[in-house]
Amino acid sequence: MILLSFDVEEFDMPFEYGKTITFEDQIAISATGTQTILAMLQRQQVKATFFCTATFALARPDLVRQIIADGHEVASHGYYHSEFEPAHLLSSKLALEAITHTPVTGYRMARMMPVDETEIHKAGYVYNSSINPTLLPGRYNNLKVSRTYFMQDGVLQLPASVSPRLRLPLFWLALHNFPLWFYKYLCRKTYQADGYLNLYYHPWEFTNLHNKARFGFPGYVSKNSGEAMLQRMEDLIVSFKQGGLPFGTISGFLEGK
Repeated sequence: MILLSFDVEEFDMPFEYGKTITFEDQIAISATGTQTILAMLQRQQVKATFFCTATFALARPDLVRQIIADGHEVASHGYYHSEFEPAHLLSSKLALEAITHTPVTGYRMARMMPVDETEIHKAGYVYNSSINPTLLPGRYNNLKVSRTYFMQDGVLQLPASVSPRLRLPLFWLALHNFPLWFYKYLCRKTYQADGYLNLYYHPWEFTNLHNKARFGFPGYVSKNSGEAMLQRMEDLIVSFKQGGLPFGTISGFLEGK
């Protein structure tokens, strides 16, 4: 199964590059990207999982409810994108459940950083998708972590997909920078090895990120953003569908696992 997921958050990444951006603009940019994604998924008739921060959901509850209305899954991406304490695991879950009126069973830590699994279990989550099992200099080294899902401390761990052997990451930056044919090739090989793909992206990637004076992003971040990202994503989905591969939400995929 193809598991597409999108981290819906305050667009605070410009701060990492020495820029400032108002809270209103952070929410507006992520909301615009989310609307673009929802329209694209509707066109292609595929389902996905949206990991939302409680902060974004409280700012745009209408949009988060639309995610549910369109048949997708809402999971937790924490309370804030750049602040964390263990109490946020439960408080974000409760906030999202109050807005969506549906159970929230999944969690993803901001920036795929480590999080205490026992605390995730205590907060009532079924699965955690916060591991990128690869080496990303300056971020993490998870080369010894299983590439595929496993249980830990009562929580099912669903790492982001990486290629067999070399563990090349198939995350958002790869779709921006790899030639599309090569990204598709890696996805096919990984699917053949694992029987599923867990791919994650962000709504703000589907907006134009080329304004360096405003955002400060290097070329490898802004490359193929906006309309180009939408075209790449839709091309990828069509390719998967032509190969007969099914799509679904993470919670649906994990039922019975």
